[in-house]
Amino acid sequence: MESTRRGRSGAAARTGRGGTPGRGGGARRADPRRYVTRGRLAFLTVADGGRSATLMVGPVRGPEHLELIHRAGFYHVPVTGIPPGRDEVDSLRVVQADVVACRKCPRLVAHRERVAREKVRRYRDEEYWGKPIPGFGDPDARLLMVGLAPAAHGGNRTGRIFTGDRSGDFLTRALHRAGFANQPWSRHRRDGLKLRDCYITAAIRCAPPENTPTREELFACRPYLVEELRLLRRVRVVVVLGRIAFEAFLRAWVQAGRSLPSRRPGFAHGAMAELPGGMMLLASYHPSQQNTQTGRLTPAMFQRIFARVRRALSAPANRSRSSGSQKV
Repeated sequence: MESTRRGRSGAAARTGRGGTPGRGGGARRADPRRYVTRGRLAFLTVADGGRSATLMVGPVRGPEHLELIHRAGFYHVPVTGIPPGRDEVDSLRVVQADVVACRKCPRLVAHRERVAREKVRRYRDEEYWGKPIPGFGDPDARLLMVGLAPAAHGGNRTGRIFTGDRSGDFLTRALHRAGFANQPWSRHRRDGLKLRDCYITAAIRCAPPENTPTREELFACRPYLVEELRLLRRVRVVVVLGRIAFEAFLRAWVQAGRSLPSRRPGFAHGAMAELPGGMMLLASYHPSQQNTQTGRLTPAMFQRIFARVRRALSAPANRSRSSGSQKV
């Protein structure tokens, strides 16, 4: 068995006999009981493309416990469902706290912190967030939106995804028109924005260089999306923004124990597919400046996506829908 280490994304160190995850080479073993004050820890082995990694899983009993886990060289990933004595809302808060504390990917950590130090001239007097960005919104949401990653001077500055940049403005205006947001702007994390029946998350929680995460970084970040899929139990429609996020969502969906249609959904703007269990999946171009300023994604195109969402949510939950993909 292999144990995921803090360090290079995707790196793993073999343990000695007995299967106890250790800090490397089998020369030194880490007894997980040393790092837990209450409850028990479990270990989960996940595989992706022929690679495997063992992740520490189980409830975190507070920030000090989480810090001890990280110091031990393990990644905490809450994939075991609702911790004992907690409801879904509290469990989402645990996931959000885990995201904010994450330092698994050195390249992303270095980039987000460098951007937060150096800033840009127009925001030089602001204090940047400079940490991973958790999901936010209504924990009882029926609509889940999945983006790619925070923007370097948007979410990485404000501390909330799709906030403080033109992409956030474009998305929030569409959400407001469709009745999923109480206001048409998203400027900073204390601006009063409330999402109704909608939760927004991302495939990657740190701003990546050139807006392009590596495959290893997507793999390392995936368990957070997996757990959100398990906890957001009322979701009936998922809108995924962009091709990379679309593929990341499908992989997380499978890792969460769900199945895909016999014909795997493909990405195209407006493509729609029904997933087993009645979940509706909609694909859209990402509302990046490159897409919106060139006309590849117009407000009318985006609004049609949300009109389709509203129709899907207004239909009976057990209503039969045609499977496969189509355009909206």
